Amino acid sequence: MKKAKIYIPAKSAMQSGRGKNNKWVIEFFTKDSKTNPFMGWETTDDTLGEVKLEFSSKEKAIEFVKKNNIEYKLFEPKKKEFVIKSYSDNFTKE
Repeated sequence: MKKAKIYIPAKSAMQSGRGKNNKWVIEFFTKDSKTNPFMGWETTDDTLGEVKLEFSSKEKAIEFVKKNNIEYKLFEPKKKEFVIKSYSDNFTKE
């Protein structure tokens, strides 16, 4: 049986805001890779390692894995607290 994980990917270091960070991704767990004895490169027979599916909502992603009989693990995003600071807070003591 295929196994996958469902999550929202973290923003890249090149992003400053939180926009466009609402896509859910299904990524498949793959078999262990081996070292190719001829070239010395890492190789595997499992091509699902290169497949990433994007969905607009968590429900659609879960519906897809259930419909296709895929065992899955769901990773919920952590809630981020937005703290408003002002420049003067650097110089005032509380």
